[in-house]
Amino acid sequence: MPKTITVRPRTAAAFDGPLASLAALLRQWLPRQRWFAGKDRPVTDLSVLSMTELFPGCLHLLVHASHAPVPTPGGTPLPGDCYQLLLGLREQHTPRLERAFIGRAEQGPFAGLAVYDALQDPRSAHLLLERLRQPGAAGPLRFEADPGVPVPGGLPPRLLDAEQSNSSIVYGDAYILKVFRRIQPGVNPDLEVTAALAAQGCTRVPAPVAWFGTTGPQSATLGVLQPFLPDATDGWTLALRALAAGDDFTAEARELGEAMAEVHLALAEAFGPAGPGENGRTAQAMCARLDAAAHAVAGLRPFVPGLRAAFGALATCDTGPPAQRIHGDLHLGQVLQAGRDWFVIDFEGEPSRPLAERQAPHSPVRDVAGMLRSFDYAARQRRPWRPEWARRCREAFCAGYAARAGWDPRKKHALLRAHETDRAVYEVLYEARHRPDWLPVPMAAIKRLAVWGG
Repeated sequence: MPKTITVRPRTAAAFDGPLASLAALLRQWLPRQRWFAGKDRPVTDLSVLSMTELFPGCLHLLVHASHAPVPTPGGTPLPGDCYQLLLGLREQHTPRLERAFIGRAEQGPFAGLAVYDALQDPRSAHLLLERLRQPGAAGPLRFEADPGVPVPGGLPPRLLDAEQSNSSIVYGDAYILKVFRRIQPGVNPDLEVTAALAAQGCTRVPAPVAWFGTTGPQSATLGVLQPFLPDATDGWTLALRALAAGDDFTAEARELGEAMAEVHLALAEAFGPAGPGENGRTAQAMCARLDAAAHAVAGLRPFVPGLRAAFGALATCDTGPPAQRIHGDLHLGQVLQAGRDWFVIDFEGEPSRPLAERQAPHSPVRDVAGMLRSFDYAARQRRPWRPEWARRCREAFCAGYAARAGWDPRKKHALLRAHETDRAVYEVLYEARHRPDWLPVPMAAIKRLAVWGG
């Protein structure tokens, strides 16, 4: 095995030397990562907020990447973001870790060393699980576990290749560790919500069995270990398979609606309803996000008057069901089917939005609208477009939801249209920044929703 390097910086001042070794490499590597939020902006500054040696040859870092700010829907643009990195250091380049290789440091205390993304190194991934199995502290890092769920050791790790905003490691097809990449102070909803639902006895959501976080420079959640469903398939894959085979998907969509209603009921029980929704304030926030998105995406501007009408109708319509904790970023990729059962995952919400907003109560219609938009996305993946397939799935999902929740989203037309419009505006901004080839998908919805009654 190649020799690993032990490094023990002791003070904040000690960060300067390691940063001198790593900054040039990270400036090039970070923007290429799927989870990096500033792909369209060069990194203007890089600073280390925290550095801890997890074990010899593996550093845990929280780094702040600054870049030229751009407007963000519904909030003040931030000059940068905090990211969690686990870096491996070796004297020799290891061919079997070619995909994990970041580069070779040219200066500073790490000069000449090969630097890796440690999450792609099976040895580092194994040792990370061992830290989770043995709760305790490592500098500002804190490792905790549910004492009632012992996790066996020696489970082989594999890093998932799926495109996502975090990094996930599966251990022995028994557990999955989600390592959050973009860090905000506070308890991440993917830990807070799943723990609360487990306490309610909700079986639609895998319960956390171990987790880790940091106490400095601010308290934050860094990762969560949960049971893995090895035979499960995500809803997006199932929907595309059905489309490719020319199969109907309405039975699955109805059962998914029922499952989501169960999760919403459990969330209301766990966190309590927040009272009537404030449609006027919600409409103002939606208009603000629309203005920011139209400023960034010129193709959206001709539709702004019609989209504003959808939000204006929200301000005067029935408030609908009480606001409560919700999923916040619901789509077909966030649900899994194992056998005939649906499970809901990834309660982190939209990582681009402030944590306080993701933890705040919202109308459950927002989640319903997210899933309806996802059916539309799926239907547009094949040509010719299958609008009738999407319509039937949308109807079935709402029917299943209504049967379990006791209220029908379809009867809240203005409320549902406004939330679907808000979601489509978010999608336009996202696709314009990250996947321009996909931009026609949400733009087709924008054209439909900009017409009253759409």
